[in-house]
Amino acid sequence: MSIKYLSFPLIAILIWAFNTIVSKLSAGAIDPGVISFDRWLLAGLVMTPFMVQKVWANRAAVVSYLPKIIVFSFLGMVLFQSLAYYAAASTSATNMGLIGSLMPLNTMLFSTLLLKERPTPLLVVGAALSIFGILILVTKGQPLNLMSQGIAIGDGLMLIGTIAYGAYSVLLRKWAVPLPPWQMLYMQIMVAVLMLLPVYLLSPDSPITQENLPLVLFAGIFSSIAAGFFWMQGVVHLGANRAMLFMNLLPIFVALIAVAALNEKLHTFHVVGGLVTLAGVLLAELPKMRRTVPVSPTNK
Repeated sequence: MSIKYLSFPLIAILIWAFNTIVSKLSAGAIDPGVISFDRWLLAGLVMTPFMVQKVWANRAAVVSYLPKIIVFSFLGMVLFQSLAYYAAASTSATNMGLIGSLMPLNTMLFSTLLLKERPTPLLVVGAALSIFGILILVTKGQPLNLMSQGIAIGDGLMLIGTIAYGAYSVLLRKWAVPLPPWQMLYMQIMVAVLMLLPVYLLSPDSPITQENLPLVLFAGIFSSIAAGFFWMQGVVHLGANRAMLFMNLLPIFVALIAVAALNEKLHTFHVVGGLVTLAGVLLAELPKMRRTVPVSPTNK
């Protein structure tokens, strides 16, 4: 297998890891509602010259699937992405990355609910293990204090966001909308812009400055467009199951970058909670890993 194909999902994961750092840096630099809107507006403006003619030519199909596109946009772009910006105000980038590691597990759990896939024993055990790991993380190593102390608002928002993304991923499979991937992405972005417009208008005044402009540019171009391109290439050449395994690197990359760039401190509960969570996710993924077959450019 060419190293080039392995680099596709790896680059996507690295971009998303840096995006978590960008989300944390945005706290205090720009209002969460404003950057949520600006990010997708910028992505939409960049893509419009390349996509508007194709979407217009395919408008009959696009309109027929618009209700489903609206659901996709709400779950995957409005809820998941926006909640991360709001979460960044009250939790660390390390916590955001570790909680985000639940996304593959949430996807598998929603598959049992929406796709009627029978849960395997490993999925059940892995889910329980991951939940325990997250409890260690969000309670700072004191899971028995959960009822008395609760969890940080930011951690809770990230948990909701990962649940929304799990539903988004499974609905993509369940509905299997037969639109070209880039047209699907473009339409989801434009719908997200419309959905987030009221949030933007109701948010406190937060102009673009020299400090926050790089954050908006990275989120709008690299995270929203470039990462999607590399991820789709990885899925095409490696297969969805193999590409999804790279998601397990996300919390590791986030933690390393957060320590280096944000001077965040790694505590024992981060290490223990993260390892337990990742062990649970990997355990749940074992049946999929066994079913994965090698994918070559002629077998995709």
